[in-house]
Amino acid sequence: MNKMNKNLDLSLYLVTNSDNKPIEDFLAIVEESIKGGVTIVQIREKYKNSRDFYNLAKSLKKITDKYNVPLIVNDRIDIAIAIDCAGVHLGQEDIPCNVARKMIGNDKILGISANTITDAEEAEENGADYIGSGAIFPTKSKDAECITINNLKEIVESVNIPVVAIGGINEENSYLLKDTKIKGISVISSIMNSNNPKIASKRLLSQFKEFNNSN
Repeated sequence: MNKMNKNLDLSLYLVTNSDNKPIEDFLAIVEESIKGGVTIVQIREKYKNSRDFYNLAKSLKKITDKYNVPLIVNDRIDIAIAIDCAGVHLGQEDIPCNVARKMIGNDKILGISANTITDAEEAEENGADYIGSGAIFPTKSKDAECITINNLKEIVESVNIPVVAIGGINEENSYLLKDTKIKGISVISSIMNSNNPKIASKRLLSQFKEFNNSN
């Protein structure tokens, strides 16, 4: 197990979306969200070419480094290595977890998307530091089938590494996850499309801490 697990705060996990946003606005949104309490940031860019993704990730890393918040790159191990960020997050159709671990080394964070107990257990066995599970609620930001809250509970109970819930989570429904024993909530639209990302982040983090402390 990666030694970084002990210090990894996944409470409010922001997954970015720069679609239709000027770079300056995008970076400002992320910075405000960090000021509001975001504890970890994943840059996810499905439609950018490699050069644009690299340049945006490099600019974003300056901000996350400023606040000592880990930056995770979605899918692109090459870009994660190129900018020397905190780690990568991979899906079930990406490079296998054990291969990714060898590529990035033991000091980097490795997150894996897993929506079944089998996939979660395999990820843990092959070196993952945390699991991302979802979509929990319907969402337009991420093309993924929903899993039930009971499925989420089963995944949490099946592994010893932290599990983060993702998919359609907002201020109105986050409390429904209060008995799942997750270690964090992952949010896209509720922060990236908010009129006030700092306040949105504060409220989401407060809600998570409230129900997480009751577990």
